[in-house]
Amino acid sequence: MAHDFFWSTFDVNGLLPASWQHDIDSIVPKAVFDDFPRTVFLSREAADVTHVRRGRVYADTVRQGLSWLYKLYRGDFLDLAREVYGEGVTAAVDDRYGVVLNVQRGNTMRFECHVDSNPLTGLLFFTDHPAGGGELVVAHDKNAVGVAEVERDGSVIRPQAGQLIFFDGHNHPHYARRLQSEADVRVVAVMNFYTESHPESERPPALNEQLFGRA
Repeated sequence: MAHDFFWSTFDVNGLLPASWQHDIDSIVPKAVFDDFPRTVFLSREAADVTHVRRGRVYADTVRQGLSWLYKLYRGDFLDLAREVYGEGVTAAVDDRYGVVLNVQRGNTMRFECHVDSNPLTGLLFFTDHPAGGGELVVAHDKNAVGVAEVERDGSVIRPQAGQLIFFDGHNHPHYARRLQSEADVRVVAVMNFYTESHPESERPPALNEQLFGRA
């Protein structure tokens, strides 16, 4: 069946510092693991799913512990994003959500089925995973709700360390599959990018309130 979803992939191993694996190993223990509630406006989970257990390294910790990632997000990675998208692309002005790390540990966690508030998303994978665990699955049907519907007709993207992908998560529901083993750890940097037609000012205030509390 024809669909309009596509993604672009760049091998950015050459842009990462020699210490990147050590740096990632050092920051993963700072991840916050919790049963996170459905994300306001953005969740595409089935009606009976109220929480999804997952982990996150928040943006302030990323800036402090992975300063090179923060610089790449606003520098070389932004340039690559502009190659992919045919209009002006910008990084987030608000550092609270510009670049974070998503972490899965063991074989019981996955990531929420959702759409993004931003029009262009960048994912930099820091871990490799074989087929059958940890893949990003993106629905071709923009109206898909729940993991089963996403899996029924979607593109499957396998994480490979040092691979940076760009895709439209604003219109296409997506989620990350569970890992295969209790010993597995999946780490990915998530980067928000904005465009002239969908600027950062369109980000729902209620989303920030849920994530960060009232200003």
